[in-house]
Amino acid sequence: MRSAASFKLGLSHSAATDSTWKVEAVKQVEYHVIAARNLFAKDSTRLLDGCSAASLHRGDRRLIIIDANVDRIHGDRIRGYFEHHGIRASFVPMRADETVKEWGSAVRVVDAMNGFGIDRRREPVIAIGGGVLLDIVGFAASVYRRGTPYIRVPTTLIGLVDAGVGVKTGVNYGRGKNRLGTYAPALATFVDRAFLRTLDNRHLSNGLAEILKMALIKSLDLFELLEIFGERLIDDRFQGSSDELDTAATQVIAESIHLMLEELQPNLWESCLERCVDYGHTFSPTLEMEALPELLHGEAVAVDMALTSALGYLRGSISEAELDRVLTVMRRLGLPTWNDVLSTPGVLGAALADTVRHRDGRQRLPLPVGIGGHHFVNDVTIDGINSASALLNRKSDELRVRETSVTKVAS
Repeated sequence: MRSAASFKLGLSHSAATDSTWKVEAVKQVEYHVIAARNLFAKDSTRLLDGCSAASLHRGDRRLIIIDANVDRIHGDRIRGYFEHHGIRASFVPMRADETVKEWGSAVRVVDAMNGFGIDRRREPVIAIGGGVLLDIVGFAASVYRRGTPYIRVPTTLIGLVDAGVGVKTGVNYGRGKNRLGTYAPALATFVDRAFLRTLDNRHLSNGLAEILKMALIKSLDLFELLEIFGERLIDDRFQGSSDELDTAATQVIAESIHLMLEELQPNLWESCLERCVDYGHTFSPTLEMEALPELLHGEAVAVDMALTSALGYLRGSISEAELDRVLTVMRRLGLPTWNDVLSTPGVLGAALADTVRHRDGRQRLPLPVGIGGHHFVNDVTIDGINSASALLNRKSDELRVRETSVTKVAS
């Protein structure tokens, strides 16, 4: 006899066929992105009690997967924190860059969880590192015992504003970027820009590419903040050495995260494939893998944004003055506007074809409308892309000549 409860859960049975059941269920998703300054200072309790679902208590065990470079620079301080608070932490340092973002790295994390004897529900894995490490650990946690909770502590700017705030995990497969992956939200991400003080300029610029992405498609105000403060924030490592820079750093990071979450929250599982946050991610996955290890992720995204901004100009959605302004800001932020992989025969066509497969048979290509707006198109041609590439090459050469002239005058 079927209980009344079965109908409340969304289970129905077709009497006509007597062999068809339909199950409907909804899983509530909740995760937290938590701002924290000096997370691993011994007097900080943010990691302990900042999120009830991820709380820590004296005597608890935790498996810590940490980027080997982060471990070298910050490892003693982080270990001292856990010891001070009576947490029995086991550390697994890992190399984590795009060249090793692969199945084998995920298996290494799975082996560590298995060896640790992790409790499936009560002992979330803690990942401390950049976006690559967060993706690897998130993927491994999502498939171990069909889902093990995890916590993210990003240590790069791209991790703070991009890889650390969504729900996607993944590793590369063959020549495909993030070809294996899952949707698996962390319990919490703790955003601590104190880690940025040890990053070099290139990796700060790498993260600024994802911030610039959100500005170009959603916020002229954020773009103008980057235009005014971007270079100074890089020099300051986002540490807020003056009140003005502290305010700017806080605003840039907080607004970027907010704009990203504003787009992700209603579409976490990507049921709608027209996603403005895919701006800069139409050609970049292929460009990044083709140029590997020359381009960092954000650098490939910047080249894609430069190309699609040029395409937007040719299609009339942004003016030439706006295009020049965008490219100038990219260069000021230390980002490339061109890479020779764009000239490799067949690469851009292959990139677009792969994106079409990824987006269910349509281009769904976000293009800028002015600065701070966007629309989607489905009629981009190879000729149009090649014309945009040629224009971008010329514009990038002009920028380089201008920068060289300014440098000579300054010296």
